[in-house]
Amino acid sequence: MQLSNEEEDYNLSLSKFESMLKTNKVLFFDSEEFEEIILHYLDMGKSALAKKALKLALEQHPRSSGLKLVQVEMLIYDDKLEMAEKLLNELYAIEPTNEEIYIQKANICSKRDQHEKAVEMLKIALKYTDDYADVYNLMGMEYLFMDNLELAKDSFIKCLEEDFEDQSALYNVVYCFEFLDQNQEAIAYLNKYINKNPYSEIAWHQLGRLFYGVKEYESAIHAFEYATLIDEEFLGAFMEKAKALERLKKYEEAIESYNRTLELDDATSYALLRIGKCYERLGNKVLALKYYNKTVHEDPLLDKGWIAITDFYVRQKNFQKALFFVNKALAIDNQNKLYWKRFAAINKQMNFFEEAEFGYRKAVEFGDYQLDTWLFWVDILQFLGEFESAIQTLLQASEYFPEENEVEYRLAGLYFMLSDNIKAKFHLSNALRLNYDNYILLEDLFPVVWEKKMVRNYIDKHKKQ
Repeated sequence: MQLSNEEEDYNLSLSKFESMLKTNKVLFFDSEEFEEIILHYLDMGKSALAKKALKLALEQHPRSSGLKLVQVEMLIYDDKLEMAEKLLNELYAIEPTNEEIYIQKANICSKRDQHEKAVEMLKIALKYTDDYADVYNLMGMEYLFMDNLELAKDSFIKCLEEDFEDQSALYNVVYCFEFLDQNQEAIAYLNKYINKNPYSEIAWHQLGRLFYGVKEYESAIHAFEYATLIDEEFLGAFMEKAKALERLKKYEEAIESYNRTLELDDATSYALLRIGKCYERLGNKVLALKYYNKTVHEDPLLDKGWIAITDFYVRQKNFQKALFFVNKALAIDNQNKLYWKRFAAINKQMNFFEEAEFGYRKAVEFGDYQLDTWLFWVDILQFLGEFESAIQTLLQASEYFPEENEVEYRLAGLYFMLSDNIKAKFHLSNALRLNYDNYILLEDLFPVVWEKKMVRNYIDKHKKQ
């Protein structure tokens, strides 16, 4: 590939400067060359070299406003805002129509969290600049800092009107639309944008994402395909296309698209997992299992991989194998609530009730506060005859579910079992108030209690009220 004259000159300047540093000979550069060299080192994160270049530059060009503005930029970068401001005021006295002065003043205001003032500075910069796109982009970022998404969106749109190839502005426009929950408006905007710039793979990809978000999966696939036609190595577009194909139950095509991502880059556990899911839905259990195993091999810390294998064997009713894999998962991460819940459910299926009770207890201990987890745990405690523990667990659950009839019916049943009729009637009254028809739970879970005439009379009495 041939370099342009500008690129050749830039590379020569850089080589010349670095050669000078090695030989300690002082060579002459014009001020623009120095600016490019300094900004290059800043972009590379080599601030020491940038400062050395600036020192030499100002020695050779002490009156260059361009270099002084670069000096301001470096002072701001180093959080030396007072020094930067003082230098800007000196420059303003000489060049009051230099837009870069106002841009740097805006940067200082932004650093001080004075975002409204920063916008005012940028509005002045607009009067003097030829690079409207850059200023509108900066304004958009200030509005984002102020959480004014509407004005941010408008600024990024204006930026794109000036430079429709500004990819960061395009991403930011879509972000604003999505944050404002304006997905349909975003789709309309991107369609207009694509009419002007049909070869923007980023626009097609973002359009596909938006269609996916509103569940228009066919349109999403169409957009992702355009993105991959423009850029045949657009990994993200292949991944998103595969997800949309899955939604349409086109599992073979989804596998093909996921496989394309594996060709483009190192295997990702997500792609391997999704391929496994697709094969399972196609009824190919052998390949499904193969890819689930690849998933956990690729990323042993990905809980979804271990859960996929465990659930696979549960669906086959092969509980021994399911237990084997959930135990392997727990050996890697014994604080994962999802693993403990499955450990409990599998042991329950195998009639290992003490192990199941332990599993549900650990699941709650590590943050699983879902209602079904509490209820499964309590029902096993009841089965094991640990009524007091079951009550304490239900009282704990009631803090998360204060108006849940299933908790109240169980508390009533357990208190009746312990002959604490006052507390039993209190909770039974709550349960009947919350859901009268669910009194059948007492018959199912506490047949001994249900046989008591007093209990049935209390329920009938409540109905008459």
